[in-house]
Amino acid sequence: MQDPSDPLLSPSVSSSRPDSSQSAAPGWERQTLERLAFETLREQRASRRWKYGLRLAWLVFLALLAWLVLRQNVPTTGPALPHTAMVEIKGEIASEGEASADSIMAAMRAALEDSGSKALVLRIDSPGGSPVQAGLISDEVRRLRALYDKPIYTVVEESCASAAYYIASATDRIYVDKASIVGSIGVLMEGFGFTGLMDKLGVERRLMTAGDNKGFLDPFSPQTEAQRKHAQAMLDQIHRQFIEVVRQGRGTRLKESPEMFSGLFWTGQQAVDMGLADDLGSLDRVARDVVKAEDVVDYTQRANVAERLAKRFGAAVGEGAVKTLRMLPALR
Repeated sequence: MQDPSDPLLSPSVSSSRPDSSQSAAPGWERQTLERLAFETLREQRASRRWKYGLRLAWLVFLALLAWLVLRQNVPTTGPALPHTAMVEIKGEIASEGEASADSIMAAMRAALEDSGSKALVLRIDSPGGSPVQAGLISDEVRRLRALYDKPIYTVVEESCASAAYYIASATDRIYVDKASIVGSIGVLMEGFGFTGLMDKLGVERRLMTAGDNKGFLDPFSPQTEAQRKHAQAMLDQIHRQFIEVVRQGRGTRLKESPEMFSGLFWTGQQAVDMGLADDLGSLDRVARDVVKAEDVVDYTQRANVAERLAKRFGAAVGEGAVKTLRMLPALR
């Protein structure tokens, strides 16, 4: 018998079957193109949603940041209940820090304007800083004390040195811990000189100025004797101002000695013995036993998290702008 499956014996059957690859090709291409088109649309939609979501998140963040920055950091004391007002002076006294004259003076005014405050305590923990900022705060202490007729005290924690003591000496009384660091009544100007090292390295400094003494604090230029004397005269004058402020504030309580205004510092117990401080005492003790108002309200102006982030963001933007401007000549 003949095998019907043999292609040689049944040519009519094999030739009558359609080519499956040829018939499926048009449908396969269409489906592939449709899938690619749909995938592209989905990716575009997802990308747009991501962009919109990111922009919305930034808007929410910026709105929250603005709200936090605009919030007033004003202490509330209820219906003007009797209390001891406190303003903290912590860290370096500088124009750009939290212990700046603007910040401290505004806090002191807010504290003394409150009808419930019976006295103001400056809680100081500072190694010093700018004599200008300290002088502004010291003058404001005297003005506010006379204006509101309320006592202003100092309570020292770890340290009250240099510019910090400049401020403390203007207050009515100074209370310290027996181990506090107090004093350092002096002035300094610091820097470095690299002229000898440059000579050894064979480096030449090229500094152009208009004025013979314009660059006399430049560490890479030699300092003349006349320039040194000029700087020393400035320091001596500021030192005399410092001494006068201390004498005026402490009066007859001072037990002056040659070392008192030499820049040395002492423990709190030694400061009491020398008349640089009045007594040992903490903030709670002064509020309870001296002011007779145990409740302490903090009027210190502190930058919140949002303000610090805003400052850092602004600094970063400014730095980026400066870098961009510096690159412009190279791009032209």
